[in-house]
Amino acid sequence: MAIRPILPYPHAGLSDICAPVTVFDTQLQSLVTDLIDTMRAAPGVGITAAHIGVQQRVFVLELTPGTVLTYVNPEIISQSAPTMRHVEGSVSMPGFTEEVERPSRVEVRFHDVSGAEHRQTAEGFHAVCIQHEIDQLDGIFWLKRLSRLKRDRLVKKWERSRKP
Repeated sequence: MAIRPILPYPHAGLSDICAPVTVFDTQLQSLVTDLIDTMRAAPGVGITAAHIGVQQRVFVLELTPGTVLTYVNPEIISQSAPTMRHVEGSVSMPGFTEEVERPSRVEVRFHDVSGAEHRQTAEGFHAVCIQHEIDQLDGIFWLKRLSRLKRDRLVKKWERSRKP
């Protein structure tokens, strides 16, 4: 159990496509435990292995305190036509948020840490979080979902905030 350093935006590792997990062992369980500890310390409601420099398709969510959802090798298998707008941000860019539009419902297939396959339908904020984290596993940082104008403004503010 450890709190790991989080890669800050625009670290190149945040643009990498993560590899599927092929071994479901104690090392994977340790990674998930570290993700949970790091997410809570950030603080955040979700974090991917990519955020801590591990290029594997794993993320955790804690939408309700004390209830952690773990997704290994997740893939969206269907999504709704209706969309919703929700404010998003990232543990790699703390304190910076903007509204993003995404499908309001998704069906996702994933594995748990023991390797068992699951399917889940998620709606609302849960669906948004799943899409956000899968984007990150695919090397798509959430800023890419913004208009060019909003993205450029936010990046400039971020860069100014990082200067001593």
